[in-house]
Amino acid sequence: MTRTVTVSELPGLVGQDLGYSTSLTVDQKRIDLFAEATGDRQWIHVDPVAAAAGPFGTTIAHGYLTLSLVIPLWGDLLDVQDATTKVNYGLDKVRFPAPVPVDAEIRLHARIAEVTEIAGGVQLVLNVTIHADGVDKPVCVAQPVFRYYH
Repeated sequence: MTRTVTVSELPGLVGQDLGYSTSLTVDQKRIDLFAEATGDRQWIHVDPVAAAAGPFGTTIAHGYLTLSLVIPLWGDLLDVQDATTKVNYGLDKVRFPAPVPVDAEIRLHARIAEVTEIAGGVQLVLNVTIHADGVDKPVCVAQPVFRYYH
């Protein structure tokens, strides 16, 4: 369930666990569209026949596709209602401990690590983990940095 807050309430959320987002399916169409958009058409992502004989037994999502899904999944957890501008400011750390197999359901877990006041708003550093159903390890562990202006 999406939690709704204001920019001024964000500093009070440091250390809070926001739980899990709803699930999102990473299907072959999404993987293929990402491959086309980025020019990364490696067989392990886009060739189901070759990938079936590969190390994972199926096609897998690109790591950066998995990372890009932080944005829609994050929006499922927190809505900063009075922010006039929301900026994806960058990343402090990113790792892909396990691949996302095609047709996996993924979901995001998030905790607010830091909130720092900046001119006109606040900067959030999150600790996020993306999990895929049926995969023992996390598929992405990252520290995205967002800025919210009012």
